[in-house]
Amino acid sequence: MANHKVQSVDRAFQLLELMADEGGAVSLSQLAERSKLPLPTIHRLMRSLVGQGYVRQEPSRRYALGPRLIRIGEAANQLIGSWAMPYLRELVEEIGETANMAMLQGDSVVYVAQVPSPHSMRMFTEVGRRVFPHCTGVGKALLSTLPEEQVRAVIARTGMPAQTDNTLTDLPALLTELARSRERGYAVDEGEQEPGVRCVAVPVDDAPVRVGISISGPSSRVPRERVPEIAPVLQRVAADLVADLRGDQQVT
Repeated sequence: MANHKVQSVDRAFQLLELMADEGGAVSLSQLAERSKLPLPTIHRLMRSLVGQGYVRQEPSRRYALGPRLIRIGEAANQLIGSWAMPYLRELVEEIGETANMAMLQGDSVVYVAQVPSPHSMRMFTEVGRRVFPHCTGVGKALLSTLPEEQVRAVIARTGMPAQTDNTLTDLPALLTELARSRERGYAVDEGEQEPGVRCVAVPVDDAPVRVGISISGPSSRVPRERVPEIAPVLQRVAADLVADLRGDQQVT
């Protein structure tokens, strides 16, 4: 009986994950095709999830993620910065510059964690600050994970206001830069948010939420020549972080 209950929990979460992958709303046939579970099993689990408020059934008979998940998601979002701190400290120790984690929320990039550089002259971004995605390293890293049509939709809503003389304000130029970032696996902010500051950032691929990590410092301490050696460090730490965020460790 205990094993049956555990299996039901596993399958319920599987269905919720599939719904999230499909944009939050799916038909029963989509769930059956993607999950490979028997229809009676899906019916039973969805009835339970609907009853608990984690799923709702729309008039079209499609199933959608329910409002009760919002509270859980908000609580997890508040913790993600705490989980990132050891990895950001590792970046600061290895690279010597300020490390940040940021999240794409709606059309904004929100900083959720930071470990400052030990240097007296260092970059400081307030945790909780929202910025435009087109003019920051971490913003461009996150945009590079989106399909082009989604990037166009975001920019259509936010615009591309100039923050410095180096800010990209032309959509085709941004799309070219995002393609370059996608190909090489990291993005660079060349003083586009703050004059004289260079930022190198990577998306945390396969994380449960869309987040990225970055390091920022004065261009004099982070010259272009350092970028190829900094990017692999960020990528390695991002891989370690995502393993933690996805709970790859075993529960004992």
